[in-house]
Amino acid sequence: MPPRKINLVEAADARIDKVFDPHIAGDVNDAQAKVAKFGAMFDWHAHDNEDEAFLVLRGKIAIDFRDGPVELSEGDFIVVPRGVEHRPRSITEEPVVLMFEPATTLNTGNAKSELTVANLKRL
Repeated sequence: MPPRKINLVEAADARIDKVFDPHIAGDVNDAQAKVAKFGAMFDWHAHDNEDEAFLVLRGKIAIDFRDGPVELSEGDFIVVPRGVEHRPRSITEEPVVLMFEPATTLNTGNAKSELTVANLKRL
C-alpha cells in the first residue's frame, strides 16, 4: 500500500476544532509532525530535552522569547533550541502551523495547564 498523501491545511480545517490542540500528521522515525491551529496566547514553557521546529502553513504567528518576539508568516520556519523558554501565539485568526518534535514531546513542555494535551489525535 502506498503512503497516504494529506493536505495539512485542509485536514486542519476539517478535523481540528479548537486552538492549541495539536494533531499528529505523521511519524518520522522517533519524531512526529504535528499540526495545530494557534490562538491568542499560550503558556510560557521550555522543552528541557527537545528542540522544537515550527513551519507556518497559513496565517501569521509570533513566538515570544524573553528577549522579544519573532514573527513568522506563511512559509517561515524556526527552530527553538531545547531549554529556551518561549510562548507561541497567533497574529491572524487561527493560523495553521506544522511542528516537528520527538514523539514524546508534551505541547506545554515543563509547564502543565489546561492547555496541556497528553493524548494527541491523528489527522
